[in-house]
Amino acid sequence: MRLNFTKMHGLGNDFIVINNLNDFFNENSINIPKLANRHTGIGFDQLLIVESSERADIDFKYRIFNADGQEVQQCGNGARCFALYVYEKKLTSKRKLHVETLNGDIELNINHASSVTVNMGKPEFTLSKIPAKLDNQYKKYSVNDTEMGVLSMGNPHAVILANNIENLEIDKTAKDIQNSGYFPEGVNVGFMQINSKSNISLRVFERGVGETQACGTGACAAVVFGIENDLLENKVRVSLPGGDLDIKYEKGSEVFMTGPAVFVFEGFVEV
Repeated sequence: MRLNFTKMHGLGNDFIVINNLNDFFNENSINIPKLANRHTGIGFDQLLIVESSERADIDFKYRIFNADGQEVQQCGNGARCFALYVYEKKLTSKRKLHVETLNGDIELNINHASSVTVNMGKPEFTLSKIPAKLDNQYKKYSVNDTEMGVLSMGNPHAVILANNIENLEIDKTAKDIQNSGYFPEGVNVGFMQINSKSNISLRVFERGVGETQACGTGACAAVVFGIENDLLENKVRVSLPGGDLDIKYEKGSEVFMTGPAVFVFEGFVEV
């Protein structure tokens, strides 16, 4: 089978996008990890699939697979790419889209050029819904003697404060947390450096992928954690290795993320 795809990225967090509105594609018929391999395949962090929805109030269904082949609930950088893809491919003329995901509905707004704002919904702090096997409900937790915030932005996140993340060796700490047994569905681990009340630096080690150039939900989770602990203002610029995202959040409300999405190339592969 010939599989047509579009390569895109959001701040270096890269994807292939597949139009499956005609229901020709079955993820079980391909080897996703093989395609994701950067040496022998296409190379990507996540596979994004555009599908139709059976609901009248929804424009599209949005599915996400990590490089290891696991289907996941949410991807913020991918959501921006998804929005620009369906608009530029003339699958819709709308600049405001309502999209169905495994974790619920999200709202996508195409601003101008390649800028997209995503309403990521409200953060989830209830441990059973993250999910996280931790005791009681706190603003901070200790896992393997590491203090962190734990929440979900449609996928689970652990956020760790650090004085300087530039040369920090994050792999071992992140893997230890991911393998701790406290997170039955895995966890994305973010390392946050607070530069000011309106700016942070962030590195994220994603489940099923490893460290990425950017993580949209990770940026949202870090800002939410900072605001909930009165460390940050309501509007924060997040500096990631791949570039900047703007996050807006007020306690008890929804999280809004604004950032770029970029087309890289079109291609096809025989599978």
